[in-house]
Amino acid sequence: MDSGLPHSPSRAPPEGSAPAARGASNASLRWRILRRALVARSASSSLSPEETSHDQQDKSDNNKISRKTSRGFDLIECHVLPILQLTKSHGDSSNGNGNIVECHNNVYVCYKLPCQGSPKLNLVYKSEDSLELNDIEASNRYNIDTTGLVCCWPSEEVLAYYCINHSDMFRSKKVLELGSGYGLAGLAIAAGTDAGEVVISDGNPQVVGYIRHNISINAETFGQTKVKSMILHWDLEQASEMISSFDIIVASDCTFFKQFHQSLAQVVKSLLKHSETSQAIFLGPKRGDSLSKFLEVIKKNGLSCELIENYDPTVWNLHKKYVSGDDRSWPNYSKEHCYPLLVRIYTCSE
Repeated sequence: MDSGLPHSPSRAPPEGSAPAARGASNASLRWRILRRALVARSASSSLSPEETSHDQQDKSDNNKISRKTSRGFDLIECHVLPILQLTKSHGDSSNGNGNIVECHNNVYVCYKLPCQGSPKLNLVYKSEDSLELNDIEASNRYNIDTTGLVCCWPSEEVLAYYCINHSDMFRSKKVLELGSGYGLAGLAIAAGTDAGEVVISDGNPQVVGYIRHNISINAETFGQTKVKSMILHWDLEQASEMISSFDIIVASDCTFFKQFHQSLAQVVKSLLKHSETSQAIFLGPKRGDSLSKFLEVIKKNGLSCELIENYDPTVWNLHKKYVSGDDRSWPNYSKEHCYPLLVRIYTCSE
C-alpha cells in the first residue's frame, strides 16, 4: 500500500493560506501526533503541566489532519456498522481471530458490490486513529511499511471496482493480490467473479491476521472460488510451488517506495505465469516520479508494460469533475496524488 503518515493529502486547509505554509503546518501536526503515540507508549514517562497542555492541543490537532485522503471515489456502496453486530452475525466463524472482532480499535464496514446479485462483503478494519508505536516497530522488524493498517486507500477501491467490471478476465484463473492491506480488491474478485483461486497477501503479519479474519467471515460469499491469505515478503525467495503459478497479479498503491521497486518487479516476474494471457494489473497515482521510476525497473527486469490513464468511464468522469472543480466533494483532490493510473505488466512482449 501507499505511504500514510507524512505523504498523503490532508483535509482541506483554510482558504487563503499559502501552500508552503499549509504543507509545513500539516507536517508539524503529523509529527506531533506521532510524538503523542510515542509518549503514550512509554510507561515510565510523566508529563509536566506544560507537556500536558501541549498533548491536549495535539489531540485537538488530530481532528484537523488525516493520514489518508479525506475521501475516495465512492464507487462501491458501503456503510459502517457497530463491531458488535458483526460478532452477533457471524458467531464462531472467526476461526481463532475473535480478538480482532472484539478489539475496540476496530471498525466493521459492509460493502455492497456493484455486480450481479449485489453480493455483500464484510470487512474489519483497524480504526484510522488507532495506529500505535508497535505498528511502526513492526515495519522496522519486517522491512515493510505500515500503510496497510491505515485505511482502505482510494486506489484499492478503484482496483476492486475495475476488477468487478472486468470479471470475465478472472474466470477460472489463479489470482494473487500483492500488498493487499485489508484485502478489499482480492475479496471483491473472490466474491464478484468466477476466479478459480484468489490468494490475498501482505508482508505485515498483523495485516494478514485481518485478511484471514475477513476471508473467514465472508466464506459463504465466495461460491466455488478458493480463497486464502499469506504473508509474502517481496525481497525473499518464494516457495518453488508458487513460481510461475499465477495467471493474474493485482496490486494497488504499491509503487510509492522506490526502495521496494526492484523486489516488487522481481516478485511479479517470478510468480506470474509465462504465457501470452498472463498479466499483472497495478493501480496507483504518479506521486512525483515514483511510478515512472517503477516502470523503468519493470523494463530493466525484462518485463513489458503499458500505462493507461483513461481505463474506466465512471472513474475518468469523476476525476475530470474533481480536477475542474465541478464536483467539490473532494476539496483537496490532486491528480498527482489521488488519481490512480493503470499499469499492465506482461512476462511476454505484446
